[in-house]
Amino acid sequence: MKPSHRSADINQPVAIDVVGSRSGDAPHATPQPTVPPRARSRIGLGFTAAAAEGRLAMQVCKECGTVLYPARELCTACLSEALEWREQTGAGTILAATVVRRPYELYFRERAPWRTGLVRLDCGVTVAAFLYGACPEPRGRVRVRAQLDRAGQGVLVALPEKDDPDMADDALLRELSNTPKGRRILVTDAATPLGGAMVAELVSAGAAHVWAGVAPGKDCAVGSDAGSGSVTAVPLDVTDPDTVDALADRIGRDVDILINTAEYHDTGSGIPDPARAQAEMETNYFGLLRLSEAFAPAMRARGADMPVNAVAWVNILSVFALSNYPAHGTFSASKAAALSLAQKLRAEMRPAGLRVVNVFPGPLDDLPNQLELPPKIAPGKLAKSIISALEKGIEDLYPDPIAREWYARWRSDPKVLELELTG
Repeated sequence: MKPSHRSADINQPVAIDVVGSRSGDAPHATPQPTVPPRARSRIGLGFTAAAAEGRLAMQVCKECGTVLYPARELCTACLSEALEWREQTGAGTILAATVVRRPYELYFRERAPWRTGLVRLDCGVTVAAFLYGACPEPRGRVRVRAQLDRAGQGVLVALPEKDDPDMADDALLRELSNTPKGRRILVTDAATPLGGAMVAELVSAGAAHVWAGVAPGKDCAVGSDAGSGSVTAVPLDVTDPDTVDALADRIGRDVDILINTAEYHDTGSGIPDPARAQAEMETNYFGLLRLSEAFAPAMRARGADMPVNAVAWVNILSVFALSNYPAHGTFSASKAAALSLAQKLRAEMRPAGLRVVNVFPGPLDDLPNQLELPPKIAPGKLAKSIISALEKGIEDLYPDPIAREWYARWRSDPKVLELELTG
């Protein structure tokens, strides 16, 4: 029996009886994916960099305090070059609104109509933004947030001051996010605490179906919730090319979101051990490489499928990838290599409108980190953070206090952080 066809309503769960091969299916035409225009100035990329982390940032003159938008090389008030990016609240008032029914660009034309408008932010600038359907009429109060579009560039979206329970189903917000609701998702290793928590949270978030990868010889109790979707355990060992390729042949053309939770982390004695380093690289780097070779082509090809298209690839990395943590030295090195590969994967996925989400947690509250002092992030909390990042369209996630502090120190001065860690 083959998987059932997807419902025309993407918000309805899809029941899948068994996981089977689609190799016998007749070939079907897949539309070419379109993405919004990507042209941005180098200066303007600072706005996109903040949006990738879920922040609304604008340039502020350090001399006179003027907030600038769009990005400039000089302050328009005092001509100073001393400009820096600072986070803004996004609170503002709608000045004007319109509906664009015949856009020029192909991407927008395929998805018309678009409600857009001008918003005067409390910080003193007026911006053009997409308007969520439930936003008030002009002179009403809104909150503006920065998100990434399907080309990976920052855009502005105006929302009501209070959340609407139907936001996740809005066509505009769904286009800008990667919500798991109604989608079919592969979790590459469900036998770990994080993998198990990830499967449970995806079902709770309304995923249509979750494939839970389990390496041969590992135990994994996966359940099914008939009200929210279903879960199927599938054989997958990212260190074994045969199981990766076999699973890609069976379900690769149906995966909307891939979440790579597979990880090898052996703290050992802290002294470099070639065998341990090789094992970590086999899972953390080469495992990602094998997955990308097997699953990425089919996901790219399905970037425009409707009513449900492939949308995202999630990599669980580590904040140790930014700067080596000697107590976990070879693990840090394997995650740094995986980060570099993930950036290459992101470049390959963007033209098809797929988002690659890189997650940089601090120490997890699990066995490999048992000797690390708190705070540590619980697997369940990390899984919830990943769901939230998908729903908000975030590209780089620092989900816990240790990760955010580490990242802030790294951004301030990577060499100082290196010296602090190697002391």
